[in-house]
Amino acid sequence: MIEQYRRDIRKRAFQYSLRAIKLYHALQEARDGAGWIIGKQFLRAATSIGANVEEAQAGETRADFIHKYGIAQKEARESRYWLGLLSESAIVPKRRLTPLIKETEELYAVITAIIRNAKSRLKVRP
Repeated sequence: MIEQYRRDIRKRAFQYSLRAIKLYHALQEARDGAGWIIGKQFLRAATSIGANVEEAQAGETRADFIHKYGIAQKEARESRYWLGLLSESAIVPKRRLTPLIKETEELYAVITAIIRNAKSRLKVRP
């Protein structure tokens, strides 16, 4: 089952990055200075999730794998923060961000489950 999560998370993180790019482009078109800055911060964090998930696949050790997923987890939390700012400041309508916020929370949950599973398997190994 964990292998299925890993395959899904790679695809989902990639699609999430594409959605982040679209949101960033929309913010650029809006010509709102705060939106540009927050959008850029969100774009960096959002695309970093997938990059770290991919990097984890080539982890040299299980600890390295866990570390890379831990970074992806932190980037997901940061992404949620930036989306919250965009929403609460009304730079972007809440209704538009709700699906993206939900996906952020789901990515975070899946990444957390992968980390937990990997850590438990690390303890089991001799």
